[in-house]
Amino acid sequence: MPLIIKTTVLLLAFCILAGFAIAAEENSKYTVDLSTDESRGSYLVNETGFALYYYIDDPGNGTSICYGDCLKSWQPFYAENITVPESLNASDFTEVIRTDGMKQTAYKGWPLYFFYRDTVPGDLKGQGVNDVWFLVSPEDFIIIEA
Repeated sequence: MPLIIKTTVLLLAFCILAGFAIAAEENSKYTVDLSTDESRGSYLVNETGFALYYYIDDPGNGTSICYGDCLKSWQPFYAENITVPESLNASDFTEVIRTDGMKQTAYKGWPLYFFYRDTVPGDLKGQGVNDVWFLVSPEDFIIIEA
């Protein structure tokens, strides 16, 4: 077999294997994952690493009271299919239908939100806002203090 054909076959095989590796990596991403902050410990994030928050004034029964102006700063988080690492339990996440018809994901009954000032993964600018917005800690679902 000429050298050019061997090189082409090897290059094609490499590209196919690289494609499988990328596909496997994409399939292993979680819709909800954990991140860690040195001072705040572990907290929930979405698949791209943005922090998830809960609103202490929500009743904790899967109902959100964040509407109107509140939604300008706190966008509801929703994932249709929840996949989580082994350290979390997917059954702790439920789908909530808000009174405005939007779907939202809740953790142990608490609707989850993004904060509009978190512009890159790892930002935690919503932690402790007005003493009512907090990161979601998976350890016994405790409030992480500001």
